[in-house]
Amino acid sequence: MTLPSMSLAIVGSAHKNSDGSDRRAEIDACMPGEPIDLVLEPDNEFDCHAIAVYSSRAVQIGYVRADRAPRIGSLLGSTEVRAIFQRPAEFGAWVRLAFDGEDPALTDAMLEDQDEGVIRHVAPEPDFYPDEIWPDD
Repeated sequence: MTLPSMSLAIVGSAHKNSDGSDRRAEIDACMPGEPIDLVLEPDNEFDCHAIAVYSSRAVQIGYVRADRAPRIGSLLGSTEVRAIFQRPAEFGAWVRLAFDGEDPALTDAMLEDQDEGVIRHVAPEPDFYPDEIWPDD
């Protein structure tokens, strides 16, 4: 059985990258549907479960939230995970993941910023958003 797709909050956008690049500026440059890379950081001094998130231009935009990182990290090692940029958010960004080789899809509802009422249009999909509750929640 294929795992359901999910959206993840990406945090830490207020911090600069070690090369001086601006995470928030890179988030602003990302477009919905653009591929995103998730990179395990087992040697991270603050969290051995940390997962860094990179844009398609190989610029870090933040981290998977610490409460989700262990579960997502275990999936990265056991199944094919595909990730795309969903939308910017006040706290950082949202990305969409799909598992077992499936392609993540976006709906208009996933692109709407509830605070600003902005919709970045993509082809409509019949998926329901927000995501269902996973067993570990």
